Amino acid sequence: MKLVKSSAAMARLSAKWDRRVAFVPTMGALHAGHVSLITLARKKVGSTGLVVVSIFVNPLQFGPQEDLSRYPRPLADDLRQCRSAGVDFVFHPSAPDMHPSASSVVVDENALALGLCGAARPGHFRGVCTVVTKLFHLVRPDFALFGQKDYQQLAIIRRLARELNFPVAVVAGPTQRERDGLAMSSRNAYLTVEQRRAAGALRQTLLRGAALIRTGERSAARIETRLRKLFHALAPNARIDYLTVVDSINLQRRHRVGGRVVLLGAAYFGATRLIDNEVVTVPNS
Repeated sequence: MKLVKSSAAMARLSAKWDRRVAFVPTMGALHAGHVSLITLARKKVGSTGLVVVSIFVNPLQFGPQEDLSRYPRPLADDLRQCRSAGVDFVFHPSAPDMHPSASSVVVDENALALGLCGAARPGHFRGVCTVVTKLFHLVRPDFALFGQKDYQQLAIIRRLARELNFPVAVVAGPTQRERDGLAMSSRNAYLTVEQRRAAGALRQTLLRGAALIRTGERSAARIETRLRKLFHALAPNARIDYLTVVDSINLQRRHRVGGRVVLLGAAYFGATRLIDNEVVTVPNS
């Protein structure tokens, strides 16, 4: 495994790729969810292809009051996990290298990014789109792997790749979960013992919403009201950001649920904001 520390070095390497490349962008603090994406990346390119992982805590996607300074950066452990998982190259640039002080160009998505997490975190997806665009140019992957836990981000990156004509297939990896169903996230480490016990309520609530849809409920308003009541009963000290059901492609809320939809949830447990989702296909009636 080779560690690449500058964008210039990464660009020189990728210009010479003569094999298929699968790319897993991360912000480090790797867990089983990231490792599952690396495993899927290897399956996509086989034993003869290359797997590249980036480890970069992107400052552009953090707001002024968010956790950039305390975001975990266990690089030695991350590299160990990458090596064990069979990664070929780890790209670990510095923030000034990726975003020079004189930078004045950003990449924005102005439809899917407006609501949900985009409303709660202004500028977040601008930072995501900007860094992903740079990473795609530098790594030149055939496949890019993203976790389905960040459903809105996944939808935005798929649109970015399509509309900016990147020759890359964006592949979704299934959400990896703890034993109680909590989606694996680097931010889970911020939870107190009490908050960690309560955090499973988000998953339970979304599963209940999926069950309501599968048993015939079609009113988005009634579904969302039930979800809020259930969540408050399960986690009275947590704070809902949103609990909603939207179209799985354009992320627009409908009055009537139909086709392939996704239940999306975000909630604060103390100061820690967690997200999750559940995709449901409504059968034709």
